Formats: sequence, C-alpha cells, structure tokens
Amino acid sequence: MIRIIAILVGLGFAVVALVSFAVGAYTFATEETTPHLPYEEPMDVDYSFDGPLGTWDVAQLQRGYKVYKEVCSACHGLKFVAMRSLSELGYSEAQVKAEAATWQVPGIDPNTGEATMRAGVPTDQFPSPYPNAVAAAAANNNAIPPDLSLMTKARNDGTNYVASLLVGYQEPSPEVLAEHPEAAPGPGLYHNIYFPNLNLAMAPPLMNAGQVTYDDGTEATLTQMSTDVAAFLTWTAEPTLVKRKQTGWPVLIFLLFATVLAYLSKKQIWSAIKPKQHPKNAKD
Repeated sequence: MIRIIAILVGLGFAVVALVSFAVGAYTFATEETTPHLPYEEPMDVDYSFDGPLGTWDVAQLQRGYKVYKEVCSACHGLKFVAMRSLSELGYSEAQVKAEAATWQVPGIDPNTGEATMRAGVPTDQFPSPYPNAVAAAAANNNAIPPDLSLMTKARNDGTNYVASLLVGYQEPSPEVLAEHPEAAPGPGLYHNIYFPNLNLAMAPPLMNAGQVTYDDGTEATLTQMSTDVAAFLTWTAEPTLVKRKQTGWPVLIFLLFATVLAYLSKKQIWSAIKPKQHPKNAKD
C-alpha cells in the first residue's frame, strides 16, 4: 500500500512539473517582445579595485566625493552612508568633523521642539536634498531622483554603468530616429545612449571640463569626473570590497593547506590496513 501511495505521489509531482514546463514553453513562444532600443553597453573602464588583487585609489575616491558633494548632492542623497566613514578615504578625525559641519541635516530645536536644520556631525548620514518624495518629484518634472548609496550594486556592471551614463548625453542620431521614432526625447527628457530607454529625466549633471576643481591638481575633464564619482559610489555601495578580497586569499590558502593535510592524514591512517580480497580473487 505504501509503495502504491509513493508511486502516485511521484506521478503527481511529475505531472505538475510537466504541465508547468508546457505552460512556460507556450508562454515564451507566444509572448510578444517589444522592439529593442539601440542603447550602448557601458564602457569598460579599468579601476584600481578591479580583479582579485584590487585596492582602493584613495585619491580617486576623494576626487569622487568632491564631485558628488558639489554636483550630485543637489539631487541625490546617500542615506546609508555615515559621514564618519570619510575617515576611510584618508581624512583625519579633524577633517571629518570639519567636513561633516559643512552639511546641513534635519534636527530638532531644543527650545521649541520644532523641526529645523543644523550642522552635521560625523555620526550623521549624508542628507537627502529633499524633505520627502513629493518635494523631490515636484522639483524634478515628477521624477524622484534615486538615492545613490547602493546604486552601483543595483545596476548590472554598476561602476561602468554610472561612469558611462554621465558621459552618454547626446542628440539622437537621424538613423536611430528613423528606425525608432519612440527614441525621440519627450518634454523634460534627455537622450542618453547608455540608458536602456534612451531617454531619462535627469539633465546632464556634468556639462563641461573644470566644473569641479580637484585639490590634488588633477584636470577635471568630463571623463575624469565621471569615473571618479563612479569609483566613489562603488565605495559607498560596498566599502568592504577590498578588505573582502584581501581576506579571501588567506582563506583560500588555508583551505588548500587543510585539504592537503587531510589527504596526507588519510593516507597515513589507512596505510597499514590492506583491502580485503574477495574470495573469488584470492589465490589458492
């Protein structure tokens, strides 16, 4: 009886799996696909933190922070990043305190209990430029600028995507418009060859060279600023990226050593034990 029940249950699972496969195949075969807009894949930029031995370029991260502060922070926040984290970018404790004080963050008036703005301290998160989503939408043609804390992890090939998007603004070519009339930017939209829909609500934030003056004297070209802020946003999204890579190598070496040691131990323990011969193979 138990065998019959088991067989029936197995057949039930098989039927369900077969029906699910048939429905999925039919849906895939009959699904109408939308035309693929001819957007470009992100540029392939070499960063110091790429690869298994990558490290942070602290100077680049500081330049990227400057681009974020002077350009991107007008519309985008970093709500998951504490200002004290700037110490990881080579800033001293005094510099972190001074830098935090340049930001205005929401606070409470101790005398009236009303909401107010105050100078930031290292324990504060980087503030949003808007008090709420309604205000953000009203100031940006009904489009809410996303928080950038985790942006490079939220997009495929995020670092290259951010760097490419910032330099990808241009007028749509006549060939693209002739083949894809929907690629023409509508009111309040801007054409960008690296954006999947080709048009987005964000105006070009980096418009010309020299928009930011770097403290280390690096020339602030459009490409330089875009790659620097993309590197900085990679750090905000995963500040332990380099430390994780550095930790991984000792772990791999230890696992390799432990594997070899376990194999040699197994050989040593079982070396004195001979395998028992089958009677048919035993010699007379």
